[in-house]
Amino acid sequence: MEIVKVEHLSKEYGSGETTVKALDDVSFAIDKGEFVAIVGASGSGKSTLMHMLGGVDQPTSGKVWVEDTDIYELDETQLAIFRRRQIGLIYQFYNLIPVLNVEENISLPLLLDGHKIDQEQFERIIKALKLEKRRTHLPNQLSGGQQQRVSIGRALVSNPAIMLADEPTGNLDSKNSEEIISLLKHFNKTFSQTLVMITHDEEIALMADRIIAIEDGRIIRDERIRS
Repeated sequence: MEIVKVEHLSKEYGSGETTVKALDDVSFAIDKGEFVAIVGASGSGKSTLMHMLGGVDQPTSGKVWVEDTDIYELDETQLAIFRRRQIGLIYQFYNLIPVLNVEENISLPLLLDGHKIDQEQFERIIKALKLEKRRTHLPNQLSGGQQQRVSIGRALVSNPAIMLADEPTGNLDSKNSEEIISLLKHFNKTFSQTLVMITHDEEIALMADRIIAIEDGRIIRDERIRS
């Protein structure tokens, strides 16, 4: 079942002779529960593609559907709500709220929506993230790996249609990188959580089910490496 569909997506910056085409007529689909790695050199367009999938930047042309919703047909308020509920974002530099503790940072999307926290699910997430003893800690009291685990929990707590991870190990050492990728794979397999990850690391990309390689704003390879 397709959960994401991208059709003829293009993004241009500038105009006239200074026009830069960051994405050039990109089309693909992602099935529910897939783990897809998007790879490419710096400037290839992979981050632009991630922004388009996450609804954080408007395309010049083309369509993005997430769970049958054409996200760029939504107005600004509708898109912000949809993004909060259906798209879980994980960033390289965590983006945690410094004055909120672990539980509060993870719960933030639900609190902003005025939704009651499903305590049973919350406890499953906290336990899987190995943060049971860090519930009341602030971000500056956590290691980099622990902060990234909190950001994963925040991305998962609202049961999003898709989770987008932008270089999630880029700010971590090799040990913490392995732990974060293992956690992402755990949630992908155990919760059938659809996961799209940007990475420049081919070794990390090989842990995904499928690799989409981007060069000069175009898909040059779309390869399934495991079923």
